[in-house]
Amino acid sequence: MSEEHSQFIKTPRQLITVVVLSFVVPILLIVLLVKFVGSTPRTGAGGTAMSTEAVEARIAPVAKFELKDANAPKTLRAGAEVYKAQCSACHDSGAAGAPKFGDAGAWGARISAGYEALLKSVLGGKGAMPKQSGGEFDDIEIARAMVHLTNAGGAKFEEPKAPAPAAAASK
Repeated sequence: MSEEHSQFIKTPRQLITVVVLSFVVPILLIVLLVKFVGSTPRTGAGGTAMSTEAVEARIAPVAKFELKDANAPKTLRAGAEVYKAQCSACHDSGAAGAPKFGDAGAWGARISAGYEALLKSVLGGKGAMPKQSGGEFDDIEIARAMVHLTNAGGAKFEEPKAPAPAAAASK
């Protein structure tokens, strides 16, 4: 009899061993896989891995209400600060045809129109530039930003000074 066509299982003991292993090995693999998947922390919604601060930040209301005293003295922000917060998005890149910061050629014709005409355009809006008056910044702060921007383009405008307090003006 030749060896190449013989059976793999030759005794009843080998048969029992193969049958038991055919049940035990898959069950063991499933248990190990479940343990591996269950041991990783969940970071998504409903996970316990987020800190209390992270959860509070996620569920915080979008709109915030801030009560300001209209009679409180207000410190005016500098033109460069207002420019960075409000104007730089378009004027640094030249988006929507906005003249770039420091580009004397683009600012020449606009500067020649004068301070008042430029201020009127800035506060009322012109072209793709929206109206700036009535937003987060006061008109005087917007004027300071305009002076900062135009002076970088070659103008020699003087930065507007803070208005006198109402109490001092009435005396």
